[in-house]
Amino acid sequence: MINDFTFQNTAKIYFGKNQLGNLSKEILKTGDSVLLVYGGGSIKKNGLYDKVMKVLNDADIRVFERSGIEPNPRHTTVNDGAEICRREKISAVLAVGGGSVIDAAKGIAATVGSGMENVWDFVEEQQYVLRALPIFTVLTMAATGSEADASAVISNKEKGLKKGIAGPALRPTASFLNPENTYTVNAYQTACGSFDIMSHTMDTKYFSRDDKMDMIYRMMDEHLKTVVKWAPAALQRPNDYEARANLMWASTWALNSFMTVGNRQASSCHSMEHVLSGVYDITHGHGLAILTPRWLRYILNEESAPAIARLGTNVFDLPENSSVMKTAEDSISAMEKFCFETLGLKSRLSDLGIDDSRLHEMAAEACGPDGVIHGFTDLHINDVENIYRMCL
Repeated sequence: MINDFTFQNTAKIYFGKNQLGNLSKEILKTGDSVLLVYGGGSIKKNGLYDKVMKVLNDADIRVFERSGIEPNPRHTTVNDGAEICRREKISAVLAVGGGSVIDAAKGIAATVGSGMENVWDFVEEQQYVLRALPIFTVLTMAATGSEADASAVISNKEKGLKKGIAGPALRPTASFLNPENTYTVNAYQTACGSFDIMSHTMDTKYFSRDDKMDMIYRMMDEHLKTVVKWAPAALQRPNDYEARANLMWASTWALNSFMTVGNRQASSCHSMEHVLSGVYDITHGHGLAILTPRWLRYILNEESAPAIARLGTNVFDLPENSSVMKTAEDSISAMEKFCFETLGLKSRLSDLGIDDSRLHEMAAEACGPDGVIHGFTDLHINDVENIYRMCL
């Protein structure tokens, strides 16, 4: 039986080459000042910073900046941005960058809008974010889907934790998606981002115990096939507009809530990977690519085999085998080939400098206070530790 659900997405998307001029009119609907949030300075090298600043300055919008956002944004960085907003009485937050920058902007907006002093309080108190400053984004990387979703992930390096916050106030007011802004994303980050897109569909939606509408299931097949087709093209031809456009729109649709309707399941691989990148600061998409095929092998049984087999036949175009179990095994092999040969990602955690010294500790953290991840197949602490070991 399909679960009841409510669907609403209020994020306005401006997609294409000539949409940036609309940024100022959207911001001016909320006020006349903005905190510009960005990362290590690549937007200055590729000219995007100057384009954004011209649009803002031409509209007499007061601009303040918080640069240096980390790949896994720190809660201390977010708190610093929030203090700038409070001190300068800033009315909106603009993220120019990828998912980490957008997540930091969301954390800043939530902290100020909710009258909090510390963004980490949302995590520890498990607060649902109902108030935030208006959030705007100019996307520079296809990966996380943060440009249209209602959540963010923040890291606390002092505690070695990486946790999510969520709530309707975190959904951006407007996002600007120009595929040309992703031309300079290097091959490694393109590969990591591409698998991140796929994982958002697979981790809680494609592999799920909840019943799904046939329409949604078919859309997930096509969504995953889109990444399988266009990620290699973007790697081979970084300035291929069609390839970059397909990946960028796939990123948005992976996490804009449409394909999660009716789903009440925890995210297995994301739960495991957030702990990994919280402790070791690795790239999220790469961690997911290493974990996912091992997770599928670990949970493969008569009950899970049909869904895994479907991935192979409908996404990787494998022939149907007379044995569902054999088709499922071939599906996992096809995913490994895509991740580690086509995308060129290193296949083991040990390749990223991770050893077995903290596996049990990380497994316990991933499973939370109840000691279990309630996913496609429930995982207890020993299960998660075993999967980590399979990845070394």
